[in-house]
Amino acid sequence: MSSPGSGIFSGFTRLCKGLAVILVGGHIVVQLLPVSVTYLALIPARTIPFGWNLITAGYIEQSVHGVVVSTLGFLFLGKLLEPVWGSKEFLKFIFITNFLTSVCVFVTAIALYYVTMQEKYLYMPLSGFHGVLAGFLVGIKQIVPDQELHLLKIKVKWLPSLMLLLSIAISFFTPESATYLPTLIFGTYIGWIYLRYLQRKPESKLRGDPSEDFAFSTFFPEFLRPITDPIASIFHRMLCGKSEVPSDSQGYTLGGAPLLGSDPIEASRRRERGARALEERLAAEKLAAGRSSEEPPMDVNDRV
Repeated sequence: MSSPGSGIFSGFTRLCKGLAVILVGGHIVVQLLPVSVTYLALIPARTIPFGWNLITAGYIEQSVHGVVVSTLGFLFLGKLLEPVWGSKEFLKFIFITNFLTSVCVFVTAIALYYVTMQEKYLYMPLSGFHGVLAGFLVGIKQIVPDQELHLLKIKVKWLPSLMLLLSIAISFFTPESATYLPTLIFGTYIGWIYLRYLQRKPESKLRGDPSEDFAFSTFFPEFLRPITDPIASIFHRMLCGKSEVPSDSQGYTLGGAPLLGSDPIEASRRRERGARALEERLAAEKLAAGRSSEEPPMDVNDRV
């Protein structure tokens, strides 16, 4: 007999299960061979010549609670995102977000060393999958921004912002904040950059999501947007051209040429399709869980 909650712990794809095994395996490796942290984690002073740690660091969890949170978070968020994005795009998002987040963390650590002259920023082993998980929250924000979390009574679109706000608040009371805070911040921002400007949709040959509901300012409360909008416009011009898009045209520009398929109307349709797919998947899982709970327990004689 299946338990009532079995639907929650089912439906994980092969890709999600395989990457979860990698996360758990990486943790086991560093526990059995502590010296492997030197070669797998991101240690800024040793990134050259150990450049591969820009990739491997994201899949190495050094603590038990870290591997538990990362594995469960990856399985549940991946179960929602992979069916909407597709396996190839899902894997591409993980790789790009992980790699670019590691690059940004590396540059930040070097900058902090030169500003403070403290060698801990050079030799502190940095690793963990939380940067990609932060990017996943941005993906959930993009797909179902107005979905409400009944337990917290907040909309999904505020999850990345609340996660960062809570992490920054905790950083004032924990000396280890340098090991996770930059990764969370850059993971969120890189995830947004990729989904906003770079993600391609094979079925429609579109790239990015130019809708106003996914603008950088939507991560902040209304009263802060007069401050954040000018900052966001600088990066927008860097990524999409030197001038704003005329009102009679659609989409972004790159060096004066329009980006292929950056139509805000089509982006809105994509989000609607993604939201529908997500709702259908959640409804199917609830139905499966309800059916399993209604099944009568098997009698001993029935088993014979």
